[in-house]
Amino acid sequence: MKKRTTHYQSNAARILPEPVFGFLITVVLVLASVSVCFSQSPPEILKIDPPSWWVRSTMNPVRLLIRGRNLSEARVQPVGPGLRLVGPPKINAAGTYIFADVAISPNARAGKKQLKITTSGGSTLANFEILPALNPAGRFQGFSPDDVMYLAMIDRFSDGDRANNDPQQSRGIYDRKNKFYYHGGDLQGVIDRLPYLKELGITALWLTPWYDNYDHPNQIELKDDKPSSGFHGYNPQDFYGVEEHFGTLEKLQELVAAAHRLNIKIVQDQVVNHTGPYHPWVDDSPTPTWFNGTRQKHLKNVFQTWVLHDPRPVEELKRETLEGWFLDFLPDLNQHDREVSRYLVQNTLWWIGTTGLDGIRMDTWQYVPNDFWRDWNKALKREFPRFTVVGEVKDGDVVHTSYFQGGRARAGVDSGLDSLLDFPLFYSIRHAFAEGQALDEVPKTLSKDFLYSRSDILVTLLGGHDDGRFMSETGATLDGLKLANAFLLTTRGVPQLYYGDEIAMTGPDEPSTRQDFPGGFPGDKRNAFTVQGRTREENEIFNYIRRLNQVRASLEPLRRGELINLYASGQQYAYARKTKNQIAVVVINNDKKSQTIEFDVSKLGLINGMELDDRLIGIRPIKVHDGKLRVELPQRSAAILVRQ
Repeated sequence: MKKRTTHYQSNAARILPEPVFGFLITVVLVLASVSVCFSQSPPEILKIDPPSWWVRSTMNPVRLLIRGRNLSEARVQPVGPGLRLVGPPKINAAGTYIFADVAISPNARAGKKQLKITTSGGSTLANFEILPALNPAGRFQGFSPDDVMYLAMIDRFSDGDRANNDPQQSRGIYDRKNKFYYHGGDLQGVIDRLPYLKELGITALWLTPWYDNYDHPNQIELKDDKPSSGFHGYNPQDFYGVEEHFGTLEKLQELVAAAHRLNIKIVQDQVVNHTGPYHPWVDDSPTPTWFNGTRQKHLKNVFQTWVLHDPRPVEELKRETLEGWFLDFLPDLNQHDREVSRYLVQNTLWWIGTTGLDGIRMDTWQYVPNDFWRDWNKALKREFPRFTVVGEVKDGDVVHTSYFQGGRARAGVDSGLDSLLDFPLFYSIRHAFAEGQALDEVPKTLSKDFLYSRSDILVTLLGGHDDGRFMSETGATLDGLKLANAFLLTTRGVPQLYYGDEIAMTGPDEPSTRQDFPGGFPGDKRNAFTVQGRTREENEIFNYIRRLNQVRASLEPLRRGELINLYASGQQYAYARKTKNQIAVVVINNDKKSQTIEFDVSKLGLINGMELDDRLIGIRPIKVHDGKLRVELPQRSAAILVRQ
């Protein structure tokens, strides 16, 4: 019986010669075969976050975010003992991300492990490491009013390893003459300068972010229409990587250990509000709601932060402030996406658990939802109960700033935040001691301490990396800088110094306030880390601050004492710091001429005839008379009076 053909076949056969027709059929079959093979290509793994975790963690199982290609319908299977998959993995629609929960046995042996990723196209292995839990002794300490903190911008502090100045993977953005490029400072440079910090009296070191920034000359931000690298660290491109210009994870661990041997704590600067503009997530997100918006369509941040505590907010302004992209190009993470939230919580725990650091300074605190902070802080304190966090809320209004401290519910949510950078006091310090305005602005600011749940843990400062330096303020003098430090290191809170202010460095704006520390870099004409390399004025202010730190360390009241105001006028201020067993009286004259002030000290329990010595500048001993102290101070000077 003759085989019947379809209409298509008969027409094709009628129109085309038989050899050509056969060739076309072969092409169609080959293309179909290629299509099938392509859809079944073997899985490829590009990255796994986190790359490691430790035994007996409170976060167990740990959720792995596996990035790769051809991951659709993948199965995940731990290889060997110690790891167990919990529940089925979740895979995004593009087949580029797997979410897998992996439990670590409490008795698991530390070491390198593997996960087998299998699809219909084949299988591959992903690396993961089980770590031993770090001994908490001398680690995860938190910071307190007993500490003096020092902020150093890694790239601009000290170059200890020239080999990483212009690394292969990001070549072309090292140039010390370009204020927006890398200058060579690194983790080894910080290690090299730890003895200098110890000599100054520093007990806690806050380092700007060390996240990997994947910088490339063709992929860097614009600053004032000029190319700008991520030397500052605030544009993370890899939340689990150390910036190659700075060093490696092993070098970071070495730094933390070296600092702890000198009784210096390490405070990490973290960012969870946004990523860098070229993070792989931006164009290939793990979930559809990973970011607030997309590169093509998103809100621009309008920075109307007052709406965040307004009981009747303009909702659009609130959304633009919480969800808008910084400077219209920093992708805003959506912490209300549960996977984003889990990722960020684990990332914080990982940095602490793998390095042993002691505190966190959290960038852009107010631009992240409070309910995320509540959950983040609970997870943090569950794993590291002594740990301390300070949040950045850059505002001069005490009402606004205090709203974000934990310890009380705001709109039904307690964020749990320990401390805040005390920017309201920062501006008062600048006005009084740099610009020479009325000194009583300082106690007026302190009078609003009742708005904080804890004012004693606030981080006080007179300089930082986002503002022009103290010595570049109009009217600033060396005497004013001394007085500002005398107040900072004797009032309530945790004092924070900014690198270079101890030698009166200048810089009127954001780029120039981040200049290189002289002597920290190859080819510098002098080395201000040494006595010989500093000018007379630089040694004068350095020695003054070192002396203040020594006095602070020796007098418990200056660290933990109750703050009691004794006298306040236009240019004079006196206060006491009192503990159960000791009293220190601080007297400041901000006037350009010598002044004598008298004030009552009877409420301090100081009785007539008691004699107090000055521990700072050495004025003559002063006796209590008629329940009062009468103190004569030279122009723009301070005294710290203590019973003999």
